[in-house]
Amino acid sequence: MSTAPEENGLYGAAYGDETETQPLSPTDLSELLKEGTKQSHEKAENTKFVKEFLKGRIKRELFKLATGALYYTYSALEEELDRNKDNPAIAPLYFPQELHRAESLKKDVAYFYGEDWEDTIHCSEATQAYVDRIRHLGRHKPELLVAHAYTRYMGDLSGGQVLKKVAQRALHLPSTGEGIQFYLFDNVTNAQQFKQLYRARLNTLELDEEAKKSMVEEANRAFQFNMQVFEELDKIGASIPDEAQGDSLPVHDGKGDIRKCPYYAAKGATTAGCPLHAAWTPSRRPVVKAIVAAFGIAVASTIVCYLM
Repeated sequence: MSTAPEENGLYGAAYGDETETQPLSPTDLSELLKEGTKQSHEKAENTKFVKEFLKGRIKRELFKLATGALYYTYSALEEELDRNKDNPAIAPLYFPQELHRAESLKKDVAYFYGEDWEDTIHCSEATQAYVDRIRHLGRHKPELLVAHAYTRYMGDLSGGQVLKKVAQRALHLPSTGEGIQFYLFDNVTNAQQFKQLYRARLNTLELDEEAKKSMVEEANRAFQFNMQVFEELDKIGASIPDEAQGDSLPVHDGKGDIRKCPYYAAKGATTAGCPLHAAWTPSRRPVVKAIVAAFGIAVASTIVCYLM
């Protein structure tokens, strides 16, 4: 249950100065995470799978499977956050009403797979490894769950919003939100303000230098898990023939009014060219050949978050 609105509930005026931009120090945890994971970000961005994904080479079946894989991951993460919500490192960042995704993902997998979705979707080996790590942290080092929560949710609030629009448009999903509930944060009315609040709370955690170092290491470990998924996917993808992409629609082609590109609108950039030439077209794949793509969408979201 989320903390009452007058305390920690819906962000905004209730937080006063917390949501205002504060001067950052190189020793702030948010800055240490950003700087300390740059190499991992670059590696993840340059994996074959991510490059292909950002070109729009992902199919409807992969999107469905990704939704199922995200369900497994967020279920584990949020169950562990719930169980450890009183931990001093987690309590200031515990926003179940605003951030938790598992219930939304249940709706999405039910939309794609039907009422018997629990008997249909399966967790890939690489996804299970990530889930196992989250469970281990929840039992033994719950404070390190913060590294995973920060990486995931900040990405979802940033690049994930771009991918939501692409998915809805390219997959011809209903305008009422079926199939993309994961991307809808009904209790976050201003994503940028909320991210500022979250980072401000992150920087108030009373962690010594060694604990902050461990947090950065864990964030890098999260990227390693995802890159292992990419490697697994690339091996399978090598045996899958290319298919026509149909009428895939890019988010922005780098031309015209750049303000219409959500990536650059968020970043405030003035140069042309958008990395998010992503669109999906309907296609069917065997489950065994596609489930390892489950984290592609989520990690692409995370990558965009750190570019903003």
